[in-house]
Amino acid sequence: MPQRPIPGTSGTVRTMSLLGDPVLHSACAEVTGFGPALDRLVEDMFATMYAHQGVGLAANQIGVGQRVFVYDCPDDEDVRHVGHVVNPRLVTADGDEFLGPEGCLSLPGLEAGTARFDHAVVEGVNSDGAPVRISGTGFFARCLQHECDHLAGTVYADRVTGLRARRLRRAIRRAPWGAGSVRG
Repeated sequence: MPQRPIPGTSGTVRTMSLLGDPVLHSACAEVTGFGPALDRLVEDMFATMYAHQGVGLAANQIGVGQRVFVYDCPDDEDVRHVGHVVNPRLVTADGDEFLGPEGCLSLPGLEAGTARFDHAVVEGVNSDGAPVRISGTGFFARCLQHECDHLAGTVYADRVTGLRARRLRRAIRRAPWGAGSVRG
């Protein structure tokens, strides 16, 4: 059986959308066209995620308002999970809720304690339209929830509360890319 190429090796690194860009704050559209253009998008998303040393990337983070995300993320047992989901739905987010550090390629250099469940299940299809169901625990569950949030127009900073939220807003205002992207 021929080996599949490593994701992202033939992709183009695209420009990252940063906090404040309207595409990050709008719900993404369902993907209806499957074919070479979608395959190219997925490949470019992997290349961009790897270039920025991320563990997940949603299409709107590169300015594309479609429901697609890619991931290359370990769980808490250091099992590596690599793949993509088109038209994902978060069907389960349960178990214990943990406050853990969370960052985002669209808020470079920052992180804040964010509450997430330690188990998540996402259903959707792959770029060929075949059904996929991904189950994750620990850090990988956090990644799945984070990427599904992106496609709904939510960034992790929207989930941070209290003193952590005030500190994060201050850090965003001080970031070279963050001037004017946050109120409060």
